[in-house]
Amino acid sequence: MKKRIAVLGSTKGTDFPAVYNSVKEFNAEISVVISDKKDSGILEKAKEKKIEALFFDSKEFNSREEFDDKILEELKKRKIDLVVLIGYMKLISKNFLQAYKNKIMNIHPSLLPSFPGMDLNVHKEVLEYGCKISGATVFFVDEGKDTGPIILQKTVFVSEKESIESLKEKIQLIEQEILSKAIKLFCENKLKVEGRKVKIME
Repeated sequence: MKKRIAVLGSTKGTDFPAVYNSVKEFNAEISVVISDKKDSGILEKAKEKKIEALFFDSKEFNSREEFDDKILEELKKRKIDLVVLIGYMKLISKNFLQAYKNKIMNIHPSLLPSFPGMDLNVHKEVLEYGCKISGATVFFVDEGKDTGPIILQKTVFVSEKESIESLKEKIQLIEQEILSKAIKLFCENKLKVEGRKVKIME
């Protein structure tokens, strides 16, 4: 049976086109894209691909939990199997996490557990620290910030002349690669979570 994917995003959705293209190649579909920002680029990208695009304003809800319950209602209505966060700038509440335990995937532009959070400043911190390598991490979301079980990681070398922009561009390319791969593994039922560890089944 075809896996149904929902994408949540708040920003440009730079990784979205690559994910969309990869999903078409295996037994899955992106059923809906949801954003908390009315003018987010990811909603525009979804509309271009003729994918259902929904906007919910968190300010119209009394709490984060109420906002998440509304999203959860929409996901259940569409029988969503996997939630993928692409530049989603809100923390997920407990009820949402329990409903989709080990079924919410996120990407972070560093080699976790190094440089968690700091979404816009990760590359700056990496360069200032003098790291020789950086990379990206795909993980299942838990109650912490960038603390969930790691699915895949990939590295890039940091050159002597590296800038924040050049490092960001390098890492966005591998983000698209490993996020697409992690989604494929999930859809093929090849990911098994044991405690903090994610095993990839052959």
